[in-house]
Amino acid sequence: MREGSLEAPTRHPLGHDKPEFWDEENLFAELERVYDICHGCRRCVSLCGSFPTLFDLVDESDTMEVDGVDKKDYWKVVDDCFLCDLCYLTKCPYVPPHEWNVDFPHLMLRAKAIKFRKGEAKTRDKLMTSTDTIGKFATIPVITQTVNAVNNNGLTRKLMDSTLGIHPDALLPKYDSNTLQKRDRKRDNNRIKPQATSTTTGKVALFATCYGSYNEPDIGEDLIKVFEHNNIQVKLAEGTQCCGMPKLELGDLDAVTAAKDANVSILSKLVDEGWDIITPVPSCTLMFKQELPLMFPGDDDVIKIQKAMYDPFEYLMLRNKDGKLDTGFKKPLGKVAYHVACHQRVQRIGMKTREALQLVPDTEILTIERCSGHDGTYTFKSEHHDTAMKICRPVVNKVKQGDVDYYSSDCAMAGHHIEAGLADGSKPVHPISLLKIAYDL
Repeated sequence: MREGSLEAPTRHPLGHDKPEFWDEENLFAELERVYDICHGCRRCVSLCGSFPTLFDLVDESDTMEVDGVDKKDYWKVVDDCFLCDLCYLTKCPYVPPHEWNVDFPHLMLRAKAIKFRKGEAKTRDKLMTSTDTIGKFATIPVITQTVNAVNNNGLTRKLMDSTLGIHPDALLPKYDSNTLQKRDRKRDNNRIKPQATSTTTGKVALFATCYGSYNEPDIGEDLIKVFEHNNIQVKLAEGTQCCGMPKLELGDLDAVTAAKDANVSILSKLVDEGWDIITPVPSCTLMFKQELPLMFPGDDDVIKIQKAMYDPFEYLMLRNKDGKLDTGFKKPLGKVAYHVACHQRVQRIGMKTREALQLVPDTEILTIERCSGHDGTYTFKSEHHDTAMKICRPVVNKVKQGDVDYYSSDCAMAGHHIEAGLADGSKPVHPISLLKIAYDL
């Protein structure tokens, strides 16, 4: 038996197609095994709420071991996990190929899936993860102003807290009736002649994402401007739906499968036509790069899309290697606090965003490698909001201490979570928008 591992972590398929995946007795045996390993290590205590919850349960038990914890309380650990994946990637010494084979995030996902199948998911959680349904409704022009007003009204927010369990202080995303699809209709996406490199085709299909379509279409617009400025042809991937990440975090694997089926048929055809695929949201990129291939390892189209999927800054820096990135920036950015999104770190591409921003003259990047604690829906929940803000506090403190000109995160929602923690009236600026500023576009 070896202590820890220096080998690169590997990932096994999720295995949700096997009967034992859904066996609750088998699940609890595995939870006890992994909880006991985590209790003996405790390296992940600073990452999220799951590990402090687990260790408190152990320390307050009669035996001060996992066998003294009521198995009903195992679910408290599961509920505090928001699948950031950092424990697997950055902390745990027992991930495969180590013989202990610890994959804490996917064990939590398995538990969430069983809980969902048992019908124990809250109505609030089902609603909040239905991003396409909410987005399409909330961006109807007459309704958008009402939704945004309700989401920012103290009285209605208290009502949402008491009826739905949405915390009154959580900063809810705004909706924009002028969606990215509407804004992009008049753009001629054929005016750029693609210039391929050794690793890229020079033509990208933008998977706009729910958030990029309905909440902050400005990010998508800025991305298109930056890419076209670098002679990259861009078109929107039409007819797609949510990537499935919100439903994955809920444990609704049937909904994830349905979203996969809808999106893969569209994206696979685009890849066949020579398009690379990018998304402006790290979680969506990760969904196609990691989660769907682990759920459907035998699906050739899923693997094809995985190989063609890129983070925006990963793509730009690949182009830079072949001299195809315009580095003639016109404006300095000063000092930028750059928060590295968890789901971008998990992609194992390196800090491509930081590398790109460092190309801008007279620009200093303060890198913050801590989870913001947002997780899509986690911070909105009344029972988790305070924990989410606590997780974000070290990030907020670094921004405050940095005396920066901008603060930024590839995850726009993480950026707004930092905004909520700062509570000083300042706003985050997405990294792609920082490049647009630097180019003076």
